[in-house]
Amino acid sequence: MNYAETIDFLYTRLPMFSKQGAGALKKDLHNIKALEQANGNPHTKFKSIHIAGTNGKGSTSHMLAAILQKAGYKTGLYTSPHLKDFRERIRINGHMIPEQRVIELTEDYIPLMDAIEPSFFEITVAMAFQWFAEEKIDIAVIETGLGGRLDSTNIILPELSVITNIGWDHMHILGSDLPTIASEKAGIIKPGIPVVIGEVLPETRPVFEQVAQANQAKIHFAEEDQELIEWNFSNHHLQVTVRHRNALDALHLELDLPGYYQLKNIRTVLQAVELLKQLDWKIPADVVREALRHVKKLTGLHGRWELIDQSPDLVLDVAHNEDGIRAILKQLELCNFHHLHLVIGMVKDKDVAKVLSLLPHTASYYFTQAQIPRAMPVEELRIKAAGFQLTGNAYPNVNLAITAAKAAADKRDLILVCGSVFVIGEVNR
Repeated sequence: MNYAETIDFLYTRLPMFSKQGAGALKKDLHNIKALEQANGNPHTKFKSIHIAGTNGKGSTSHMLAAILQKAGYKTGLYTSPHLKDFRERIRINGHMIPEQRVIELTEDYIPLMDAIEPSFFEITVAMAFQWFAEEKIDIAVIETGLGGRLDSTNIILPELSVITNIGWDHMHILGSDLPTIASEKAGIIKPGIPVVIGEVLPETRPVFEQVAQANQAKIHFAEEDQELIEWNFSNHHLQVTVRHRNALDALHLELDLPGYYQLKNIRTVLQAVELLKQLDWKIPADVVREALRHVKKLTGLHGRWELIDQSPDLVLDVAHNEDGIRAILKQLELCNFHHLHLVIGMVKDKDVAKVLSLLPHTASYYFTQAQIPRAMPVEELRIKAAGFQLTGNAYPNVNLAITAAKAAADKRDLILVCGSVFVIGEVNR
């Protein structure tokens, strides 16, 4: 097989959450353990950081990887889903896994696929761990796919665990209330391994404290340890000043990830760095500053309040659930524009009604859908939106919707594309 044939094989041969939803998920760690054992347990051959959370875990993962990479460590990064190319999921020092290695690993795994019938996600996790071990990396930043306790990545024994926050997403899988969702995410807390909690709620704090205590894992709440002194957002740039509660000097940062919601993530990242330094990882302050100015360049992250065109400004953001959309609305309050044009597509298993109920009535809407089976049909989305007094036309794909928005927009307007990672991934650049 060539690379294109290999990717097509993986997509069609294996159950895939982005296509099938919950039906593609495995309910235990049996398959990933079998895959790892068959390959000599590569996950035991490198150090790691494990990151879970409802929102922000992608940004947090990329920021930490950029910092470690800039500090001189050979750094693996595993995230999901990808936007354009499957290989975005598996990187070392920002470089994607080579196409040829994807082909070879896939062919190696075919007998195991026949024997144990793993999911697409399980194979991608095994592929990442195998490549990281082969390349003798110093450390890997590993993002969970969904949840934590039963996530395929949860076979690693990390240096540090990080849980960014808990919010309303995947309730049909993780639970119908925040403490239950928190319990699933807290499943990544390991015996004796410190854990950073980025954002905490009264309902979730006791869950984290109980799980950490049961595992004799020291728990750190980033909001308490890292004080946000001041911040400024201007012209799609974010400047932040943060001080650790035990430090005399503050750290002044300029982020190339300018979303307002990064104010939460940056405290999580800095607290994780503080703990890594205590574990003898050498990470000077100037390295942190330089890395956070160039996260996109260092790690290839896209889709987080990403400005891709101007006059009018065209911004992409992967926000797709209640908390993500609330963060976007706060971001819009900080922006200067004449009129908002909102291009949106969603998937069927999200709380679509809740998201629509939050959106502004004053915007012009361009409804669309990603080209995946899980996508909510665009006409269905348009009709649901009309029930919330959100009106606009339907477009069969995101690029036609963007073209229409550009045609209607004044150069002082803002075009925002959001609602689904998969919609963002299909935008032509």
